[in-house]
Amino acid sequence: MSSKPVFVATHPRACSTAFERVFMTRRNSLQCVHEPFGDAFYYGPERLGSRFEGDEKAKEREESGFSQSTFKTILDRLDREGEEGKRVFIKDITHYLVPPSKQDARLAPSLYNPKRGVDTNGGANDGDSGIVLSDSQSHPGTPKNPPFPYSTPSEPNNPTVIPKEILEKFHFTFLIRHPRNAIPSYYRCCVPPLVEKTGFHEFMPSEAGYDELRRVFDYCKDTGIVGPAVCGEQSGAEANNGQVEICVIDADDLLDDPEGILRQYCTSINVPFCGEMLKWNDEDQLVAKEAFEKWNGFHEDAIHSTDLKPRQHHKAPKSDEQLFADWKEKYGQKGAEIIRDTVAENVADYEYLKGFAIKPMNVNA
Repeated sequence: MSSKPVFVATHPRACSTAFERVFMTRRNSLQCVHEPFGDAFYYGPERLGSRFEGDEKAKEREESGFSQSTFKTILDRLDREGEEGKRVFIKDITHYLVPPSKQDARLAPSLYNPKRGVDTNGGANDGDSGIVLSDSQSHPGTPKNPPFPYSTPSEPNNPTVIPKEILEKFHFTFLIRHPRNAIPSYYRCCVPPLVEKTGFHEFMPSEAGYDELRRVFDYCKDTGIVGPAVCGEQSGAEANNGQVEICVIDADDLLDDPEGILRQYCTSINVPFCGEMLKWNDEDQLVAKEAFEKWNGFHEDAIHSTDLKPRQHHKAPKSDEQLFADWKEKYGQKGAEIIRDTVAENVADYEYLKGFAIKPMNVNA
């Protein structure tokens, strides 16, 4: 069974923070790290996102406390988090590792050493990194403003800015939610009154995250970082010692049957499951509040929840027309059209990933 650091790769508003809270109860054996790569994606000298880009946003980047965060400093932190002997459990947004708008990926400058390969600890790595340089890429240097695209090379088919030899050190699992639920939830975080807390003053469809999640999933599957065995399937492809199953959770299945889904998930990642993981005491509340405070306004429901239990009332799915009417009432015609179009753009990627998802054990869920 794998003992690698667990990396729960997801997209925004996938109930991932509630999912993370389950594992934050295992503080004796797991060291949970909440969305670390957003620091580099939004604020650092290697930032990929445009939300806080430009000289007019320099003060916000500095005040964030993460203006010097690079992908290497974050990976170094993850190494330190595991020094006490606990297994590291990371939950993060996948598009923080991927250039937006389907731009070709290039390796993060802080992780690239053309002479000695790639090493998260900055030490020697005499193996072949698999990188072929052109003359124009032979002196990458410090990224200019805007930081991306970097002047570093890419790796074949790798959609991220992280070298494959680092990605394969993680036990990747994946968490999804239907866009008709996730997209309006994200839009709500970008308009009044919640925007006053989040500071995300514009909804950006490029941050929906499904395309990036699918491409990272496929890359992991195609390169053997995960698979071929699939969690919950008796297909004859069993995970060998140290191999990582393909493991995808749909948030709605999780909300309908939390114990059934989590029992299968815990078996897949080699973490013992117990029912107490679904109930959160006062100490759990304090730990969660401290962990989630840097993303103010995004995690209010998860912070104030005291447990994860099955939904009691199953509502009939609304038609597209009914959903549009709801969105129009809340966000106006323009907002409803933006949500509708963004949902439509991401359904195919969601449905593809859904095809690999763990099946609920409770058949009535």
